[in-house]
Amino acid sequence: METLAPTAISEMLETLGIKAINPAYSTGLEWGSTTEKRATREVFSPADGEKIASVRLALPSDYKHVIETAKAAFPIWRAMPAPKRGEIVRQIGEALRQYKEPLGKLVTYEMGKIYQEGLGEVQEMIDICDFAVGLSRQLYGLTMHSERPNHRMYEQYHPLGIVGIISAFNFPVAVWSWNAMLAAVCGDVCVWKPSEKTPLTAIACQHIIADVLRRNNLPEGIFSIIIGDAEIGKLMAEDKNVPLVSATGSTRMGKAVGEIVGKRLGRSLLELGGNNAIIITPNADIEMAIRATVFGAVGTCGQRCTTTRRLIVHKDVYETVKERLVKIYASLRIGNPLESSTLVGPLIDAEAVAMFKKALEKVQAEGGKLITGGEILDQKGNYVKPAIVEAQNHYEMVQEETFAPILYLLKYEGSVEQAIDIQNDVKQGLSSSIFTANMHEAETFLAAWGSDCGIANVNIGTSGAEIGGAFGGEKETGGGRESGSDSWKVYMRRQTNTINYGKDLPLAQGIEFNV
Repeated sequence: METLAPTAISEMLETLGIKAINPAYSTGLEWGSTTEKRATREVFSPADGEKIASVRLALPSDYKHVIETAKAAFPIWRAMPAPKRGEIVRQIGEALRQYKEPLGKLVTYEMGKIYQEGLGEVQEMIDICDFAVGLSRQLYGLTMHSERPNHRMYEQYHPLGIVGIISAFNFPVAVWSWNAMLAAVCGDVCVWKPSEKTPLTAIACQHIIADVLRRNNLPEGIFSIIIGDAEIGKLMAEDKNVPLVSATGSTRMGKAVGEIVGKRLGRSLLELGGNNAIIITPNADIEMAIRATVFGAVGTCGQRCTTTRRLIVHKDVYETVKERLVKIYASLRIGNPLESSTLVGPLIDAEAVAMFKKALEKVQAEGGKLITGGEILDQKGNYVKPAIVEAQNHYEMVQEETFAPILYLLKYEGSVEQAIDIQNDVKQGLSSSIFTANMHEAETFLAAWGSDCGIANVNIGTSGAEIGGAFGGEKETGGGRESGSDSWKVYMRRQTNTINYGKDLPLAQGIEFNV
Protein backbone atom coordinates (compact mmCIF):
# COMPACT_ATOMS: atom_id res chain seq x y z
CA MET A 1 0.00 0.00 0.00
CA GLU A 2 1.44 3.31 -1.07
CA THR A 3 1.44 5.95 1.63
CA LEU A 4 2.79 9.45 1.79
CA ALA A 5 5.20 9.86 4.66
CA PRO A 6 5.73 13.38 6.05
CA THR A 7 8.95 13.75 4.07
CA ALA A 8 7.21 12.73 0.84
CA ILE A 9 4.40 15.19 1.51
CA SER A 10 6.97 17.88 2.24
CA GLU A 11 8.81 17.24 -1.02
CA MET A 12 5.58 17.21 -3.04
CA LEU A 13 4.30 20.46 -1.56
CA GLU A 14 7.64 22.23 -1.80
CA THR A 15 7.86 21.19 -5.46
CA LEU A 16 4.59 23.07 -5.90
CA GLY A 17 5.85 26.11 -4.03
CA ILE A 18 4.22 25.39 -0.66
CA LYS A 19 6.76 25.72 2.13
CA ALA A 20 6.74 23.20 4.92
CA ILE A 21 6.34 23.81 8.63
CA ASN A 22 7.06 20.41 10.05
CA PRO A 23 5.04 18.28 10.56
CA ALA A 24 2.25 20.20 8.83
CA TYR A 25 2.19 23.25 6.65
CA SER A 26 1.04 26.79 7.07
CA THR A 27 0.23 28.90 4.07
CA GLY A 28 -1.98 31.86 3.55
CA LEU A 29 -2.02 35.55 3.05
CA GLU A 30 1.14 37.61 3.28
CA TRP A 31 -0.62 40.95 3.45
CA GLY A 32 -3.50 42.59 5.28
CA SER A 33 -3.89 43.52 8.91
CA THR A 34 -1.35 42.02 11.29
CA THR A 35 -3.39 42.93 14.36
CA GLU A 36 -6.45 40.88 13.51
CA LYS A 37 -6.31 37.22 14.44
CA ARG A 38 -7.05 34.81 11.62
CA ALA A 39 -8.74 31.46 12.13
CA THR A 40 -6.99 28.41 10.77
CA ARG A 41 -8.39 25.35 9.09
CA GLU A 42 -6.80 21.97 9.54
CA VAL A 43 -6.58 20.03 6.27
CA PHE A 44 -6.77 16.25 6.57
CA SER A 45 -6.39 13.69 3.81
CA PRO A 46 -9.53 11.59 3.33
CA ALA A 47 -7.25 8.79 2.16
CA ASP A 48 -5.62 8.08 5.54
CA GLY A 49 -6.97 10.69 7.95
CA GLU A 50 -3.57 12.29 8.35
CA LYS A 51 -3.18 16.02 8.82
CA ILE A 52 -1.63 17.65 5.77
CA ALA A 53 -1.67 21.32 6.62
CA SER A 54 -2.95 24.24 8.63
CA VAL A 55 -4.21 27.06 6.42
CA ARG A 56 -4.88 30.58 7.66
CA LEU A 57 -8.30 31.83 6.60
CA ALA A 58 -8.80 35.27 5.14
CA LEU A 59 -10.51 38.18 6.88
CA PRO A 60 -12.79 40.78 5.28
CA SER A 61 -9.82 43.16 5.26
CA ASP A 62 -7.86 40.60 3.26
CA TYR A 63 -10.71 40.28 0.79
CA LYS A 64 -10.72 44.04 0.28
CA HIS A 65 -6.99 43.96 -0.45
CA VAL A 66 -7.43 41.16 -3.02
CA ILE A 67 -10.15 43.09 -4.81
CA GLU A 68 -8.07 46.29 -4.90
CA THR A 69 -5.13 44.34 -6.31
CA ALA A 70 -7.35 42.82 -8.99
CA LYS A 71 -8.84 46.22 -9.86
CA ALA A 72 -5.34 47.63 -10.34
CA ALA A 73 -4.36 44.74 -12.64
CA PHE A 74 -7.47 44.94 -14.84
CA PRO A 75 -6.57 48.03 -16.94
CA ILE A 76 -3.17 46.51 -17.73
CA TRP A 77 -4.60 43.14 -18.69
CA ARG A 78 -7.56 44.34 -20.78
CA ALA A 79 -5.26 46.63 -22.79
CA MET A 80 -3.15 43.66 -23.89
CA PRO A 81 -4.32 42.25 -27.26
CA ALA A 82 -6.30 39.05 -26.85
CA PRO A 83 -3.74 36.88 -28.72
CA LYS A 84 -1.06 38.16 -26.35
CA ARG A 85 -3.24 37.19 -23.41
CA GLY A 86 -3.54 33.81 -25.09
CA GLU A 87 0.24 33.53 -25.09
CA ILE A 88 0.30 33.94 -21.30
CA VAL A 89 -2.35 31.24 -20.97
CA ARG A 90 -0.26 29.02 -23.25
CA GLN A 91 2.66 29.41 -20.85
CA ILE A 92 0.38 28.53 -17.94
CA GLY A 93 -0.58 25.35 -19.76
CA GLU A 94 3.09 24.49 -20.28
CA ALA A 95 3.79 25.07 -16.58
CA LEU A 96 0.91 22.77 -15.65
CA ARG A 97 2.38 20.11 -17.94
CA GLN A 98 5.65 20.42 -16.05
CA TYR A 99 3.93 19.90 -12.68
CA LYS A 100 1.27 17.43 -13.79
CA GLU A 101 2.51 14.49 -11.73
CA PRO A 102 2.99 16.17 -8.32
CA LEU A 103 -0.13 18.30 -8.75
CA GLY A 104 -2.19 15.24 -9.72
CA LYS A 105 -0.88 13.41 -6.69
CA LEU A 106 -1.78 16.35 -4.46
CA VAL A 107 -5.32 16.41 -5.90
CA THR A 108 -5.59 12.71 -5.03
CA TYR A 109 -4.17 12.99 -1.54
CA GLU A 110 -6.12 16.10 -0.58
CA MET A 111 -9.47 15.29 -2.23
CA GLY A 112 -9.45 11.49 -2.34
CA LYS A 113 -10.16 10.69 -6.00
CA ILE A 114 -8.01 7.93 -7.46
CA TYR A 115 -4.65 8.94 -8.91
CA GLN A 116 -5.75 8.42 -12.53
CA GLU A 117 -8.59 10.86 -11.91
CA GLY A 118 -6.18 13.27 -10.20
CA LEU A 119 -3.94 13.23 -13.25
CA GLY A 120 -7.01 13.57 -15.45
CA GLU A 121 -8.08 16.68 -13.58
CA VAL A 122 -4.72 18.34 -14.20
CA GLN A 123 -4.90 17.27 -17.85
CA GLU A 124 -8.29 18.96 -18.04
CA MET A 125 -6.63 22.19 -16.93
CA ILE A 126 -4.00 21.77 -19.63
CA ASP A 127 -6.69 21.08 -22.23
CA ILE A 128 -8.69 24.19 -21.34
CA CYS A 129 -5.52 26.25 -21.61
CA ASP A 130 -5.04 24.91 -25.14
CA PHE A 131 -8.67 25.67 -25.94
CA ALA A 132 -8.36 29.20 -24.57
CA VAL A 133 -5.23 29.89 -26.62
CA GLY A 134 -7.16 29.20 -29.81
CA LEU A 135 -10.13 31.15 -28.52
CA SER A 136 -7.95 34.22 -28.00
CA ARG A 137 -7.99 34.72 -31.80
CA GLN A 138 -11.71 33.95 -32.18
CA LEU A 139 -13.61 36.40 -29.99
CA TYR A 140 -15.88 37.14 -32.90
CA GLY A 141 -18.66 39.72 -33.23
CA LEU A 142 -21.23 40.04 -35.98
CA THR A 143 -21.59 42.59 -38.77
CA MET A 144 -25.11 43.36 -39.91
CA HIS A 145 -26.70 45.60 -42.53
CA SER A 146 -28.25 48.86 -41.40
CA GLU A 147 -31.63 50.05 -42.65
CA ARG A 148 -30.19 53.57 -42.81
CA PRO A 149 -28.10 54.58 -45.85
CA ASN A 150 -24.36 55.02 -45.38
CA HIS A 151 -24.41 53.30 -42.01
CA ARG A 152 -22.59 50.21 -40.81
CA MET A 153 -23.59 48.13 -37.79
CA TYR A 154 -21.59 45.57 -35.93
CA GLU A 155 -21.22 44.12 -32.45
CA GLN A 156 -18.14 43.47 -30.39
CA TYR A 157 -17.35 42.02 -26.99
CA HIS A 158 -15.45 43.69 -24.15
CA PRO A 159 -14.15 42.24 -20.86
CA LEU A 160 -16.35 42.61 -17.78
CA GLY A 161 -13.67 43.28 -15.18
CA ILE A 162 -13.28 41.07 -12.11
CA VAL A 163 -14.70 37.55 -12.32
CA GLY A 164 -15.27 35.93 -8.94
CA ILE A 165 -14.93 32.13 -8.95
CA ILE A 166 -16.26 29.96 -6.12
CA SER A 167 -15.31 26.32 -6.64
CA ALA A 168 -16.19 23.04 -4.92
CA PHE A 169 -14.00 20.38 -3.32
CA ASN A 170 -14.80 17.56 -5.75
CA PHE A 171 -12.95 19.18 -8.65
CA PRO A 172 -10.56 21.37 -6.68
CA VAL A 173 -8.76 22.82 -9.71
CA ALA A 174 -10.34 21.80 -13.05
CA VAL A 175 -13.62 23.69 -12.83
CA TRP A 176 -11.79 26.83 -11.69
CA SER A 177 -9.61 26.59 -14.79
CA TRP A 178 -12.67 26.36 -17.06
CA ASN A 179 -13.65 29.78 -15.80
CA ALA A 180 -10.26 31.39 -15.25
CA MET A 181 -8.57 30.56 -18.55
CA LEU A 182 -11.53 31.62 -20.69
CA ALA A 183 -12.07 34.76 -18.61
CA ALA A 184 -8.36 35.55 -18.92
CA VAL A 185 -8.24 35.50 -22.72
CA CYS A 186 -11.42 37.59 -22.69
CA GLY A 187 -9.47 40.25 -20.77
CA ASP A 188 -10.96 39.72 -17.31
CA VAL A 189 -9.04 39.29 -14.07
CA CYS A 190 -10.05 36.51 -11.68
CA VAL A 191 -10.45 36.20 -7.93
CA TRP A 192 -10.75 32.58 -6.85
CA LYS A 193 -12.29 31.33 -3.63
CA PRO A 194 -11.60 27.59 -3.60
CA SER A 195 -13.30 25.17 -1.26
CA GLU A 196 -11.81 25.42 2.21
CA LYS A 197 -11.86 21.59 2.20
CA THR A 198 -9.22 21.47 -0.58
CA PRO A 199 -7.14 24.66 -0.36
CA LEU A 200 -3.68 23.23 -1.04
CA THR A 201 -4.25 22.28 -4.66
CA ALA A 202 -5.58 25.80 -5.23
CA ILE A 203 -2.57 27.40 -3.56
CA ALA A 204 -0.27 25.21 -5.64
CA CYS A 205 -1.95 26.42 -8.85
CA GLN A 206 -1.61 30.01 -7.66
CA HIS A 207 2.14 29.52 -7.17
CA ILE A 208 2.49 28.04 -10.66
CA ILE A 209 0.57 30.89 -12.29
CA ALA A 210 2.26 33.61 -10.25
CA ASP A 211 5.62 32.40 -11.54
CA VAL A 212 4.39 32.70 -15.15
CA LEU A 213 3.12 36.23 -14.50
CA ARG A 214 6.40 37.31 -12.88
CA ARG A 215 8.42 36.01 -15.81
CA ASN A 216 6.28 38.16 -18.11
CA ASN A 217 6.45 41.27 -15.90
CA LEU A 218 2.71 41.18 -15.31
CA PRO A 219 0.87 41.96 -12.05
CA GLU A 220 -0.11 38.95 -9.95
CA GLY A 221 -3.56 40.50 -9.50
CA ILE A 222 -4.56 39.08 -12.89
CA PHE A 223 -5.10 35.78 -11.06
CA SER A 224 -5.83 36.06 -7.34
CA ILE A 225 -6.79 33.55 -4.67
CA ILE A 226 -8.42 33.95 -1.29
CA ILE A 227 -8.86 31.10 1.18
CA GLY A 228 -11.86 31.69 3.39
CA ASP A 229 -15.17 30.46 4.70
CA ALA A 230 -18.70 31.16 3.51
CA GLU A 231 -18.46 34.76 4.73
CA ILE A 232 -15.82 35.49 2.08
CA GLY A 233 -18.11 34.00 -0.57
CA LYS A 234 -20.93 36.23 0.67
CA LEU A 235 -18.70 39.30 0.41
CA MET A 236 -17.89 38.36 -3.18
CA ALA A 237 -21.56 37.88 -4.05
CA GLU A 238 -22.42 41.28 -2.58
CA ASP A 239 -19.51 43.15 -4.16
CA LYS A 240 -20.39 45.52 -7.02
CA ASN A 241 -16.72 45.42 -8.01
CA VAL A 242 -17.33 41.82 -9.17
CA PRO A 243 -19.71 41.96 -12.15
CA LEU A 244 -19.76 38.18 -12.58
CA VAL A 245 -19.74 35.51 -9.88
CA SER A 246 -19.30 31.93 -11.08
CA ALA A 247 -20.28 29.47 -8.34
CA THR A 248 -20.05 25.67 -8.39
CA GLY A 249 -21.58 23.64 -5.58
CA SER A 250 -24.88 22.62 -4.07
CA THR A 251 -28.23 23.97 -5.19
CA ARG A 252 -28.71 25.46 -1.72
CA MET A 253 -25.47 27.42 -2.03
CA GLY A 254 -26.26 28.47 -5.59
CA LYS A 255 -29.68 29.81 -4.66
CA ALA A 256 -28.09 31.95 -1.96
CA VAL A 257 -25.40 33.29 -4.30
CA GLY A 258 -27.88 33.90 -7.12
CA GLU A 259 -30.22 35.82 -4.86
CA ILE A 260 -27.48 38.08 -3.47
CA VAL A 261 -25.94 38.76 -6.88
CA GLY A 262 -29.36 39.31 -8.42
CA LYS A 263 -30.26 41.97 -5.86
CA ARG A 264 -27.41 44.14 -7.15
CA LEU A 265 -28.26 43.21 -10.77
CA GLY A 266 -24.95 41.46 -11.21
CA ARG A 267 -24.40 38.33 -13.26
CA SER A 268 -24.12 34.83 -11.85
CA LEU A 269 -22.97 31.65 -13.56
CA LEU A 270 -24.29 28.72 -11.53
CA GLU A 271 -23.19 25.09 -11.82
CA LEU A 272 -25.18 23.28 -9.15
CA GLY A 273 -26.55 19.87 -8.26
CA GLY A 274 -27.30 16.95 -10.54
CA ASN A 275 -29.58 13.92 -10.23
CA ASN A 276 -28.42 12.16 -13.34
CA ALA A 277 -29.97 9.10 -14.89
CA ILE A 278 -29.04 6.44 -17.41
CA ILE A 279 -31.86 4.78 -19.32
CA ILE A 280 -31.23 1.20 -20.45
CA THR A 281 -33.69 0.01 -23.07
CA PRO A 282 -34.18 -3.56 -24.34
CA ASN A 283 -32.17 -2.53 -27.41
CA ALA A 284 -29.05 -1.60 -25.43
CA ASP A 285 -25.61 -3.17 -25.52
CA ILE A 286 -25.91 -4.34 -21.91
CA GLU A 287 -22.21 -4.79 -21.23
CA MET A 288 -21.39 -1.31 -22.52
CA ALA A 289 -24.21 0.13 -20.41
CA ILE A 290 -22.99 -1.71 -17.31
CA ARG A 291 -19.43 -0.37 -17.68
CA ALA A 292 -20.71 3.18 -18.09
CA THR A 293 -23.03 2.80 -15.11
CA VAL A 294 -20.33 1.54 -12.76
CA PHE A 295 -17.88 4.31 -13.60
CA GLY A 296 -20.63 6.92 -13.46
CA ALA A 297 -21.96 5.68 -10.12
CA VAL A 298 -18.75 4.99 -8.17
CA GLY A 299 -16.15 7.21 -9.87
CA THR A 300 -14.82 9.85 -7.44
CA CYS A 301 -16.79 7.85 -4.85
CA GLY A 302 -20.01 9.34 -6.16
CA GLN A 303 -18.81 12.91 -5.60
CA ARG A 304 -19.27 14.32 -9.10
CA CYS A 305 -22.09 16.61 -10.13
CA THR A 306 -22.43 14.26 -13.13
CA THR A 307 -22.45 11.07 -11.03
CA THR A 308 -25.00 8.47 -12.18
CA ARG A 309 -27.53 8.45 -9.35
CA ARG A 310 -30.53 6.78 -11.04
CA LEU A 311 -30.59 3.79 -13.39
CA ILE A 312 -33.87 3.45 -15.29
CA VAL A 313 -34.05 -0.07 -16.74
CA HIS A 314 -36.70 -1.72 -18.89
CA LYS A 315 -38.37 -4.72 -17.26
CA ASP A 316 -37.16 -7.08 -20.00
CA VAL A 317 -33.51 -6.56 -19.06
CA TYR A 318 -33.94 -5.40 -15.44
CA GLU A 319 -32.92 -8.63 -13.71
CA THR A 320 -29.93 -9.13 -16.00
CA VAL A 321 -28.67 -5.63 -15.29
CA LYS A 322 -29.24 -5.98 -11.55
CA GLU A 323 -27.39 -9.30 -11.33
CA ARG A 324 -24.40 -7.95 -13.29
CA LEU A 325 -24.17 -4.83 -11.16
CA VAL A 326 -24.35 -6.73 -7.87
CA LYS A 327 -21.57 -9.04 -9.03
CA ILE A 328 -19.34 -6.16 -10.12
CA TYR A 329 -19.99 -4.14 -6.95
CA ALA A 330 -18.90 -7.11 -4.85
CA SER A 331 -15.48 -7.04 -6.54
CA LEU A 332 -14.85 -3.27 -6.54
CA ARG A 333 -11.37 -2.45 -5.26
CA ILE A 334 -11.87 0.16 -2.53
CA GLY A 335 -8.94 1.74 -0.77
CA ASN A 336 -6.01 4.11 -0.90
CA PRO A 337 -6.50 6.27 -4.02
CA LEU A 338 -2.74 6.39 -4.63
CA GLU A 339 -2.64 2.65 -5.30
CA SER A 340 -2.85 1.85 -9.01
CA SER A 341 -5.31 -1.02 -8.45
CA THR A 342 -7.86 1.10 -6.56
CA LEU A 343 -11.12 1.92 -8.33
CA VAL A 344 -12.97 3.65 -5.48
CA GLY A 345 -11.33 6.07 -3.08
CA PRO A 346 -12.75 7.71 0.05
CA LEU A 347 -15.45 10.26 0.66
CA ILE A 348 -14.14 13.72 1.44
CA ASP A 349 -14.73 13.74 5.22
CA ALA A 350 -16.61 12.21 8.15
CA GLU A 351 -19.59 14.47 7.49
CA ALA A 352 -19.96 12.97 4.02
CA VAL A 353 -19.81 9.46 5.49
CA ALA A 354 -22.58 10.36 7.94
CA MET A 355 -24.66 11.78 5.07
CA PHE A 356 -24.19 8.54 3.11
CA LYS A 357 -25.41 6.49 6.06
CA LYS A 358 -28.38 8.76 6.74
CA ALA A 359 -29.50 8.74 3.10
CA LEU A 360 -29.52 4.95 3.01
CA GLU A 361 -31.54 4.81 6.24
CA LYS A 362 -34.09 7.30 4.91
CA VAL A 363 -34.59 5.68 1.52
CA GLN A 364 -35.08 2.28 3.15
CA ALA A 365 -37.63 3.82 5.51
CA GLU A 366 -39.48 5.05 2.41
CA GLY A 367 -39.61 1.53 1.01
CA GLY A 368 -36.32 1.21 -0.82
CA LYS A 369 -34.53 -2.14 -0.79
CA LEU A 370 -30.76 -2.17 -0.28
CA ILE A 371 -29.45 -4.93 -2.52
CA THR A 372 -25.70 -4.47 -2.10
CA GLY A 373 -23.14 -2.27 -0.35
CA GLY A 374 -23.79 0.50 2.13
CA GLU A 375 -21.23 -0.49 4.76
CA ILE A 376 -18.82 1.96 6.36
CA LEU A 377 -15.37 0.40 6.30
CA ASP A 378 -13.44 0.14 9.55
CA GLN A 379 -10.11 1.58 8.48
CA LYS A 380 -8.24 4.88 8.48
CA GLY A 381 -9.84 7.32 6.06
CA ASN A 382 -13.43 7.89 4.96
CA TYR A 383 -14.22 4.68 3.11
CA VAL A 384 -17.63 3.20 2.32
CA LYS A 385 -18.94 0.45 0.08
CA PRO A 386 -20.92 1.87 -2.85
CA ALA A 387 -24.58 0.96 -2.55
CA ILE A 388 -27.37 -0.05 -4.93
CA VAL A 389 -30.96 0.46 -3.82
CA GLU A 390 -34.12 -0.67 -5.58
CA ALA A 391 -36.46 2.29 -5.30
CA GLN A 392 -39.20 4.41 -6.83
CA ASN A 393 -38.50 7.73 -8.53
CA HIS A 394 -40.97 9.61 -6.33
CA TYR A 395 -39.16 8.74 -3.08
CA GLU A 396 -37.91 11.86 -1.32
CA MET A 397 -34.32 10.63 -1.18
CA VAL A 398 -34.35 9.66 -4.86
CA GLN A 399 -35.49 13.18 -5.69
CA GLU A 400 -32.55 14.68 -3.79
CA GLU A 401 -28.85 14.68 -4.70
CA THR A 402 -26.78 12.74 -2.19
CA PHE A 403 -23.10 13.39 -2.82
CA ALA A 404 -22.08 9.79 -2.24
CA PRO A 405 -21.98 6.47 -4.15
CA ILE A 406 -25.65 5.49 -3.96
CA LEU A 407 -27.25 4.16 -7.17
CA TYR A 408 -31.05 3.96 -7.29
CA LEU A 409 -32.33 1.16 -9.50
CA LEU A 410 -35.67 2.03 -11.13
CA LYS A 411 -37.82 -0.14 -13.43
CA TYR A 412 -39.98 0.95 -16.35
CA GLU A 413 -42.35 -1.26 -18.33
CA GLY A 414 -43.57 0.72 -21.32
CA SER A 415 -42.12 2.86 -24.07
CA VAL A 416 -38.96 4.95 -24.11
CA GLU A 417 -41.19 8.00 -23.58
CA GLN A 418 -42.14 6.59 -20.17
CA ALA A 419 -38.47 6.20 -19.26
CA ILE A 420 -37.75 9.78 -20.35
CA ASP A 421 -40.64 11.04 -18.24
CA ILE A 422 -39.14 9.28 -15.21
CA GLN A 423 -35.73 10.73 -15.94
CA ASN A 424 -37.08 14.27 -16.26
CA ASP A 425 -39.23 14.02 -13.13
CA VAL A 426 -36.65 15.51 -10.75
CA LYS A 427 -35.73 19.08 -9.82
CA GLN A 428 -32.24 18.92 -11.32
CA GLY A 429 -31.29 18.89 -14.99
CA LEU A 430 -27.57 18.39 -15.51
CA SER A 431 -26.57 15.17 -17.27
CA SER A 432 -28.49 12.29 -18.82
CA SER A 433 -27.86 9.22 -20.92
CA ILE A 434 -29.61 6.51 -22.87
CA PHE A 435 -28.21 3.17 -24.01
CA THR A 436 -29.91 1.85 -27.13
CA ALA A 437 -29.12 0.70 -30.65
CA ASN A 438 -32.58 1.81 -31.77
CA MET A 439 -32.52 5.07 -33.75
CA HIS A 440 -36.09 5.99 -32.81
CA GLU A 441 -35.30 5.71 -29.11
CA ALA A 442 -32.05 7.64 -29.43
CA GLU A 443 -33.55 10.47 -31.47
CA THR A 444 -36.61 10.70 -29.21
CA PHE A 445 -34.28 11.08 -26.24
CA LEU A 446 -32.47 13.96 -27.98
CA ALA A 447 -35.59 15.69 -29.28
CA ALA A 448 -37.10 18.84 -27.79
CA TRP A 449 -39.59 16.63 -25.92
CA GLY A 450 -36.84 14.28 -24.77
CA SER A 451 -34.22 14.80 -22.07
CA ASP A 452 -34.57 18.15 -20.31
CA CYS A 453 -30.93 18.18 -19.20
CA GLY A 454 -28.10 20.41 -20.36
CA ILE A 455 -26.15 17.27 -21.31
CA ALA A 456 -27.79 14.37 -23.13
CA ASN A 457 -25.69 11.40 -24.25
CA VAL A 458 -26.38 8.31 -26.33
CA ASN A 459 -24.40 5.15 -25.52
CA ILE A 460 -22.12 7.20 -23.24
CA GLY A 461 -22.49 7.55 -19.48
CA THR A 462 -23.50 10.65 -17.56
CA SER A 463 -20.13 11.24 -15.94
CA GLY A 464 -17.26 13.09 -17.55
CA ALA A 465 -17.25 15.74 -20.24
CA GLU A 466 -14.90 17.03 -22.93
CA ILE A 467 -13.81 20.65 -22.66
CA GLY A 468 -14.91 21.44 -26.23
CA GLY A 469 -18.61 21.34 -25.36
CA ALA A 470 -20.50 23.73 -23.11
CA PHE A 471 -20.97 22.20 -19.66
CA GLY A 472 -24.01 22.89 -17.49
CA GLY A 473 -27.65 22.16 -16.85
CA GLU A 474 -31.18 23.41 -16.38
CA LYS A 475 -33.76 23.70 -13.59
CA GLU A 476 -32.09 23.59 -10.15
CA THR A 477 -28.74 22.91 -11.79
CA GLY A 478 -28.68 26.66 -12.36
CA GLY A 479 -28.70 27.21 -16.12
CA GLY A 480 -25.01 28.12 -16.39
CA ARG A 481 -22.60 27.03 -19.11
CA GLU A 482 -18.85 26.73 -18.72
CA SER A 483 -15.87 25.44 -20.70
CA GLY A 484 -16.29 25.05 -24.47
CA SER A 485 -18.53 26.12 -27.35
CA ASP A 486 -19.49 29.82 -26.99
CA SER A 487 -19.36 29.82 -23.17
CA TRP A 488 -16.78 32.60 -23.41
CA LYS A 489 -19.56 35.11 -24.04
CA VAL A 490 -20.68 35.02 -20.40
CA TYR A 491 -17.33 36.55 -19.38
CA MET A 492 -17.79 39.55 -21.68
CA ARG A 493 -20.23 42.37 -22.29
CA ARG A 494 -21.76 42.75 -25.75
CA GLN A 495 -21.73 46.14 -27.43
CA THR A 496 -23.63 47.11 -30.60
CA ASN A 497 -21.90 49.79 -32.68
CA THR A 498 -23.34 51.90 -35.49
CA ILE A 499 -21.14 54.10 -37.66
CA ASN A 500 -22.58 56.82 -39.88
CA TYR A 501 -20.07 57.49 -42.66
CA GLY A 502 -22.45 59.69 -44.67
CA LYS A 503 -23.30 63.40 -44.48
CA ASP A 504 -26.94 63.09 -43.45
CA LEU A 505 -28.58 62.00 -40.20
CA PRO A 506 -31.40 59.61 -41.13
CA LEU A 507 -33.31 58.04 -38.22
CA ALA A 508 -34.36 54.45 -37.89
CA GLN A 509 -37.95 53.32 -38.57
CA GLY A 510 -38.31 56.25 -40.99
CA ILE A 511 -38.86 58.77 -38.22
CA GLU A 512 -38.56 62.40 -39.28
CA PHE A 513 -37.44 64.99 -36.76
CA ASN A 514 -36.66 68.30 -38.43
CA VAL A 515 -35.37 71.28 -36.44
